[in-house]
Amino acid sequence: MRKKNQKLFLFFLFVPILSGLVVGFFSRPTVVYQTLVKPFFAPPSYVFPIVWTFLYFLMGISSYLIFRSNNVRRYGALLTYGVQLFVNLLWSPIFFSLNFRFLAFFWILLLIYLTAKMIVQFRLIVRGAAYLQIPYFLWLIFAALLNISIVLLNL
Repeated sequence: MRKKNQKLFLFFLFVPILSGLVVGFFSRPTVVYQTLVKPFFAPPSYVFPIVWTFLYFLMGISSYLIFRSNNVRRYGALLTYGVQLFVNLLWSPIFFSLNFRFLAFFWILLLIYLTAKMIVQFRLIVRGAAYLQIPYFLWLIFAALLNISIVLLNL
């Protein structure tokens, strides 16, 4: 890989990872998460940073593959990627810092929609980039189920 490509790859890799770390640091999710009544299927709090780091890593690789393509659709796909990443990053403050957990559920439904749209767009450009987003999409569905369960258990 040429030096320019390496720098671009690292940029695309670290944007979602660093963004997630910053949001996680400022919203303090583990402290709040421990105080909530959770459903039986809720993972322990230490699982979340591991899973999210892995998912952000896949996002970075995927977005780099789209960026490097010559397909004219890449700009629209990367716009959708950026919007969904922004929506993703706002979920934690909505749920943990603002304690708007019911709103967070609808927010994550929006995120699931945007992610599905992104996957479809990515698939038309680089199939592998779309497939890298499948674990993220499945995790969001699980997170939505966990979100609404926490809402209902903590009424």
